[in-house]
Amino acid sequence: MKSSFAPARRRLLAATLSLAALAGMPSAHAFSEAGQGWAGTWGTAPADAAPKNPETFTGQTVRLVVRSSIGGGKVRIRLSNELGDTPLRIDAAHVALRTSGAGVDTASGRVLTFGGRPFVVIPLGAPVLSDPVDLAVPAQADLAVSLYLPGEAKAATIHGNAFQTSYVSQPGNFAGAATFPTQRTITSWPFLTGVDVMAPGAGTIVALGDSITDGSNTTRDANRRWPDVLARRLQAARAKAPDGPAGVQSVAQLGIVNRGIGGNRLLRDPGEWPPFGRAVLARFDRDVLATAGVRHVVLLIGINDIGHPGTGSMPAAEGPTAEDLIAGYRQVIARARTHGIAIHGATLTPFEGTTFPGYFTAPKEAVRQAVNQWIREGGEFDSVIDFDRALRDPARPARLQAKYDSGDRLHPNDAGMAAMAEAIPLEIFSGAKVRQR
Repeated sequence: MKSSFAPARRRLLAATLSLAALAGMPSAHAFSEAGQGWAGTWGTAPADAAPKNPETFTGQTVRLVVRSSIGGGKVRIRLSNELGDTPLRIDAAHVALRTSGAGVDTASGRVLTFGGRPFVVIPLGAPVLSDPVDLAVPAQADLAVSLYLPGEAKAATIHGNAFQTSYVSQPGNFAGAATFPTQRTITSWPFLTGVDVMAPGAGTIVALGDSITDGSNTTRDANRRWPDVLARRLQAARAKAPDGPAGVQSVAQLGIVNRGIGGNRLLRDPGEWPPFGRAVLARFDRDVLATAGVRHVVLLIGINDIGHPGTGSMPAAEGPTAEDLIAGYRQVIARARTHGIAIHGATLTPFEGTTFPGYFTAPKEAVRQAVNQWIREGGEFDSVIDFDRALRDPARPARLQAKYDSGDRLHPNDAGMAAMAEAIPLEIFSGAKVRQR
């Protein structure tokens, strides 16, 4: 007599075999690419839009210009509505190598899709990754990422100080257009927060900090921020290998992603001025852990924690002690190490005589000195980068050297940025094991 359970057993066996087959089947999408060489070649940190008059686009295309740090054979982008309060619709997206101005190399142009569709609606509070496309991206190349925004789109999620010119079209979809009908230019990066390349064996350095990392007062469209200069140093050293600096020849190719935000702090959100961005402790997961291929963090943060309190409407009571800042640094160190990321501590740069009223005082300088002593001598970071020593005036160590001053006695100029990048020992990125506590 046939068992009444036979059909059920056959269905169960068929399902089991199907699952087994699927388990062994290579996927054409994300599963086949996991861990196979995505690295950040460019990135920025989103911050809230200015409270008044946020950048708004109405049925227009934005063409955003960014500079790659490393090359790769495939590319994808990360878009963000993480600080938005309504869904964001993008009806077309495109990437190409930029020629000059708003022009692109049409042969390099690629339509970007999202889950196989040419459009995407990004929920409020969310990021999205585009599908990968084949495109040979050289190191140190300008990329043009074009987004068509139907209807009205307010750039609630934006990096406001790009120090790079990008382009806004007349009304219409010009995402893939070789000739871009520019209506106006902007010096911000709305919605776009990352560009990744597929480069097997590569990794990423995240530069995490404030306006000094962001590149305030550097020459527009010249890529003179210290992370830019460091990217060029790494490329030059690799080109000379094995005759480069000790350890460099054994370093994988490393992209650099700049997560600096002007006005940013370690411990506190900005409160009155949202474009200063969430505190590093609040944005660490988004801006570091979510970065493709991250292996290293260079942390330069804390000068605004010290300088902001007592200026404008910022309460003096928000001023931290050195111990407060050290506790915050220890949190960043611990969170990086949990994920096997090496973290390199940078000393806070001089700011005596700054033109910002109330920003510098003798007690604030005492906090900076105590923090720098701990960074140098505490032994808790994987390495120390002494930006203070690189920039300070030997005759007046609390001040920037005049040749490195952009004019406000706080932010380094192009030469100061170059000096910062030169002060970074390249061997710290050689792949040494992360120090365990």
